[in-house]
Amino acid sequence: MSKDSKVIVALDYSNEEQALGFVKKVSPDLCKLKIGKELFTTAGPGLVEKVVAKGFDVFLDLKFHDIPNTVNKACHAASDLGVWMLNVHASGGKTMMQAAKEGVGHTSTKLIAVTVLTSMGQDDLTQVGINREIKEQVVSLAKLAHDSDLDGVVCSAKEVGLLRQKISDDFLLVTPGIRPAGGNIGDQKRVMTPAEAISAGSSYLVIGRPITQSESPVDTLEEILKEV
Repeated sequence: MSKDSKVIVALDYSNEEQALGFVKKVSPDLCKLKIGKELFTTAGPGLVEKVVAKGFDVFLDLKFHDIPNTVNKACHAASDLGVWMLNVHASGGKTMMQAAKEGVGHTSTKLIAVTVLTSMGQDDLTQVGINREIKEQVVSLAKLAHDSDLDGVVCSAKEVGLLRQKISDDFLLVTPGIRPAGGNIGDQKRVMTPAEAISAGSSYLVIGRPITQSESPVDTLEEILKEV
């Protein structure tokens, strides 16, 4: 298995002890790891540094969305933790995204932008005043992120094929909402199986609960890797 695993396991745990318990079971060759808002809020930057020190590529998923100066400084601080990747919301606009890019510019950290959350459907988009079709909004925000010199976007695997037609092949497409065939989709609305997502053109798959809540997380991860 190469170091560049296509699977990013979301550490959907409520505390550091549980998260490190999973980390001990896997290796950097099997997967990358995502640390999100809940775990970061409870465990802090120290956990990020511990996981990075174990050799894992860490995706720090904090989805920064604020005024450009604040996002610049937050991205600078986050990249100093040694993370492989972090993200902002593309809806923060081009000036904000460019400020974020400047913030990570002194490191090798990849910066990507969230387009439309995979938990959102068309009705959800309409409720916040956006009358475009979801795919149109995703393409528009992805192009804006590309024009802002970001490395890629977070999108549903259902939009990957369309984005591959519109944007260069080296633009990273990171896709959450991945569920093994027959799996519970939970609060996700726009989902695909791992094989479908890779076939469509996803660069990396973010998979959390199907692995972390499995009776045998490592076995589940290895089965997904075989499928990919």
